[in-house]
Amino acid sequence: MEWEIVIGLEVHVQLSTQSKIFSGSSIQFGAEPNTQASLVDLAMPGTLPVFNAAALNKAVAFGLSIDAEIGRKSVFDRKNYFYPDLPKGYQITQMDYPIVGKGHVDIVLEDGTTKRVGVTRAHLEEDAGKSLHEDFDGYSGIDLNRAGTPLLEIVSEPDMRSAKEAVAYLKKIHSIITYLGISDGNMAEGSMRCDCNVSLRPKGQTEFGTRCEIKNVNSFRFVEKAINHEVQRHIDILENGGKITQETRLYDADKDETRSMRSKEVANDYRYFPEPDLLPVEIDDEYINAIRDTLPELPDAKQHRFMTEYGLPEYDAMVLSSTRAMADYFEDVAKKTGEAKLSANWIMGDLSKHLNKDSLEIEVCPVSSELLAGLLQRILDNTISGKIAKTVFEAMWNGEGSADEIIDSKGLKQVSDSGAIEKMIDEVIAANPGQVEQYRSGKDKLFGFFVGQVMKASKGQANPAQVNDILLAKLKG
Repeated sequence: MEWEIVIGLEVHVQLSTQSKIFSGSSIQFGAEPNTQASLVDLAMPGTLPVFNAAALNKAVAFGLSIDAEIGRKSVFDRKNYFYPDLPKGYQITQMDYPIVGKGHVDIVLEDGTTKRVGVTRAHLEEDAGKSLHEDFDGYSGIDLNRAGTPLLEIVSEPDMRSAKEAVAYLKKIHSIITYLGISDGNMAEGSMRCDCNVSLRPKGQTEFGTRCEIKNVNSFRFVEKAINHEVQRHIDILENGGKITQETRLYDADKDETRSMRSKEVANDYRYFPEPDLLPVEIDDEYINAIRDTLPELPDAKQHRFMTEYGLPEYDAMVLSSTRAMADYFEDVAKKTGEAKLSANWIMGDLSKHLNKDSLEIEVCPVSSELLAGLLQRILDNTISGKIAKTVFEAMWNGEGSADEIIDSKGLKQVSDSGAIEKMIDEVIAANPGQVEQYRSGKDKLFGFFVGQVMKASKGQANPAQVNDILLAKLKG
């Protein structure tokens, strides 16, 4: 049987407000347990929620960025369920009238084509607290610092057909929210979490299969691994005559497997009804246009500009515009050097390699854009060769100073004295008469041998262009 994979994602984004969505409590990460939970967050009798307008602004900005319908009237609802870290016994969310309606994002597939993924809706809600199961002598603890943290839940259409497509979509959402500045998108701290809905159906069938939801996956890599594992689990069950049970599952990264958490609820199980303590939110075109006017240049627009303004290939522009921090870093280097392609090559090459090796984000890169631009300027003015520049970059990464300081302290300045280069070439030719004869008899590939010998004699510091020109003239003679 040939199967088609059907994937939809629910992405929970923590909005970067200063306080919670319905109280004045701080949402700063890392505070001691239960130090950021007010009487409102604790659901004490007589307390009432007050809506944080900053959360609304950020939700509308997201909706505009994905060309979505914006709800002129949105309503908060109560989603009722009982769990130890939910003090009220219900979550305030949005059901029938979300702030953001249908929109879309475009993702680039592995073959270079573009695919449009629909966004069903994005609604505002409050987060729950956190249950702690360690170091309590068999008991569980409850930390309510997160209770009431503002979330934007972004629900996709079931348009994705592979784990890689799902990751591409998730990365695009991450790029948009960080460009907008509505969230830091830090998945390790829970600022962005993903629920993956996965089902299979026979190829060519239009009816959806039974889906399972993988809850709270917190990294791009784990999303791909969790979906792939779940797909294989479905295939094994279906091809052995079994049936898929609709349920919620958890992904265990250590074992690389999903396991059952609970049967999958439907909307009726939560007994939704309008939140009586909050009025409907009504906005007009003037409000929406005012937010539209504040939107920054978004990833797709920036990619297009990098291609037209800097002449970058599509792939380079896509990589460099993938995050706002990366794009800003590139533009700073490119403007300082006046050489966009050289800047792009170094950022996508040596810089990215070192970031990946040390598991760092570009925001905390030890080589600033100013330092990298200084290094590239020394390549451009022939102070050092590209090969020597790699040695200098390594030293810069290790905190040994600027390019100029390292070049001076290590004596790495490129030899561009034509007389000195000519003398080295004469010595190499004199020391290798056999190879000279073979070259002159037609073995052109030996030219690389002579270049290597000259560069070795100069300890890699001879100007490569001058070496090639002078050597070619000498060998022809």
